[in-house]
Amino acid sequence: MKLIIQIPCYNEAESLPVTLKDLPRQVPGFSSVEWLVIDDGSSDGTAEVARDCGVDHVVTFTKNQGLAKGFLAGLDASLKLGADVIVNTDADNQYVAADIPLLTAPILDGKADIVVGQRPIDGIDSFSTVKKALQKLGSAVVRVVSKTSVPDAPSGFRAMSREAAMRLNVFNEYTYTLETIIQAGQKNLAITSVPIRVNHKLRPSRLVKSIPSYVRKSVVTIVRIFVVYKAFRFFMALGASLFSVGLLAGMRFLYYYVTEGGAGHIQSLILASIMLGVGFQTMLTAFLADLLAVNRRLMEDVQYRMRKMEITADRALNRAARRTSRN
Repeated sequence: MKLIIQIPCYNEAESLPVTLKDLPRQVPGFSSVEWLVIDDGSSDGTAEVARDCGVDHVVTFTKNQGLAKGFLAGLDASLKLGADVIVNTDADNQYVAADIPLLTAPILDGKADIVVGQRPIDGIDSFSTVKKALQKLGSAVVRVVSKTSVPDAPSGFRAMSREAAMRLNVFNEYTYTLETIIQAGQKNLAITSVPIRVNHKLRPSRLVKSIPSYVRKSVVTIVRIFVVYKAFRFFMALGASLFSVGLLAGMRFLYYYVTEGGAGHIQSLILASIMLGVGFQTMLTAFLADLLAVNRRLMEDVQYRMRKMEITADRALNRAARRTSRN
């Protein structure tokens, strides 16, 4: 069993050595543990620092692609390198590396496909009261949308099985944390949480530049993923709401038409016509969106099968190369 610990990095030359110093080389249940750093277009020599610190694999982008793409690139590289389980952690040493066995244990026991580290939000001094409240609120919304029970959705300290990693896609360029949990829930992957510890903050968060910006981007991410995976429900609910408004406006016009001759209430008739038309068109869109969702699921299944074939072939080539080198 191989465990690969991946670390997405962007200009982390200063904090990366501190993070790597605590990473384990042995984890119960695994015969080998390797480190992988994703250098997301850094300009401070992060890749060189990673190699000097003994990192086994470095994936390098020539230009900054964002956290989500860096995360996906790490998963893809880890799968091709034969990882059975992948642990993702941050380069700012936010998470206690000694808790990695806690993340991997449910996967090794066959109880989970994805495990998310649950931080002690109330006990983190660097989080303001507003940020703590927003973290809890955002996690609650994700639980409702994804139908999971993850209490700390924004946590980047997580482990996933090879099977789960092959099924994940990230459309959002801002972050992967919320989207992957919602996807896991929609794809019926077994996801759970374990309590973990955090270290003292080395630097300010680069993802949360301001609370309003973080809230706005998180809301957009949640809505976008909900529309992608619950397209029929979203557009049908919207269309039915608009149609109902039009129906009520039409009934209002008919009431006054019967009782008062309709004089002075032509606005209700116009509003009813517009809302009924828009509502009906939106409900038609729900059926089209549902057809697109079926096509997307088929494409994702094809993608999963292709990934599985590619990874199986890569692992076979790696085994053959190792046998040749030994001979």
